[in-house]
Amino acid sequence: MRAIVAVSAGGPEVLGLEEREQPLAGRGQLLVGVAAAGVNFMDIYGREGRKPYAGTPPWVPGAEGAGTVLAVGEGVEGFSPGERVAWASAPGSYAEAVVVDASRAVRVPDGVELTTAAAVMLQGMTAHYLCHSTYPVAAGEVVVVHAAAGGVGLLLTQLVVRRGGRVVATTSGGSKPEAALGAGAEVCAGYDDFGQVARSLSAGAGAAVVYDGVGASTFEASLDALARRGHLVSYGSASGPVPPVDPLVLTAAGSVYLTRPTLADYLATREELEWRAGDLFGLVAAGELRVTIGASYPLAEAARAQEDLAARRTSGKLLLVPG
Repeated sequence: MRAIVAVSAGGPEVLGLEEREQPLAGRGQLLVGVAAAGVNFMDIYGREGRKPYAGTPPWVPGAEGAGTVLAVGEGVEGFSPGERVAWASAPGSYAEAVVVDASRAVRVPDGVELTTAAAVMLQGMTAHYLCHSTYPVAAGEVVVVHAAAGGVGLLLTQLVVRRGGRVVATTSGGSKPEAALGAGAEVCAGYDDFGQVARSLSAGAGAAVVYDGVGASTFEASLDALARRGHLVSYGSASGPVPPVDPLVLTAAGSVYLTRPTLADYLATREELEWRAGDLFGLVAAGELRVTIGASYPLAEAARAQEDLAARRTSGKLLLVPG
C-alpha cells in the first residue's frame, strides 16, 4: 500500500510517498481501506516534532478519516467487512489502509458520504464538546469564535447558533467573512477589534465565552474581550503556544476562567464517542449541519495540504484522498 512517511521532524519537505506493507488487524482492531483522511493542525505539530503529537521517524502521520472495513481482528464484535466507518484517533491515517481500534470507530450512517464523515470527525466532535460540554452556550449569550472560517470554526459557529448563541466571528479577510456569516455568525470582526464588537453586542458586558484555537497571537485580546466571570477556552495554538500565565491575570480580567481542553478527555467513554458522533451525523443527514470541504488533495500532495492549512489559504476542512 502507499503511505505518507515523515522521515524526520521538520518542515513539509520531510513528508514523502512510500510503498509500505499493508498492516494486519490485531486483536480488537479493524483494518480499513481509507476513503479520505483529515488534515489537521495536530498533524503539523507532529511533523514539527512537538510532543505528544510526534511519532518516532520514520512514521506515518494522520489520525482521522473514514473508509470501508477490509478485515476484522480477533475479539471484535459488532463490525463486519464492507461496513463504512469513521474515526478520529487512528495513528497512520495518511495511507491507503490503516488499523483502527474497534473501540474508537463509529459507523457512518446512510445519507452521509465517507468524505463528509472524514471531514466532520475530529473537528466536528471538537466543536461539539466545546459548546455542549466545556462551556455549554445558553440562548442569547455573546460568543467569540476565532478563525471562524476554518474547519472547526464553521462547525462551531453553526452549533453555537443552534444553541441560541450570538456569534462574533473573527477571520483573516478575503472571502472568509462571507463564509462565517453564511454559517450563522451575527457579525464578523478583525483580530484587532473583536473585543470592542463583542462589548457593543452585549451592552458593554463582553463575551460570555471566547473559543480560541489561534493561541499566542490572540490570547491577551481574548482575555480582554470577556465579561466578568467569562470563560476563555484555549483549545488550539495555530499561531504558537500561549506563554505561561500568572493566575492573577485572570483576577484582573474579571475573575475569568481559563481552560485548555483536548478532545481525548471529552471522548473518555464509548458512550460519549457515540453521542457526539451520532449527534453530528444526524444533523448532517438531516441537512441541518453543513460541512465545508475546502480542498481535497491526492495522497502524494500531503505536504502541500499541510502548507495550505498552516498558511490559512483555504476555508473549511482539508482532506487527503488516496487513489
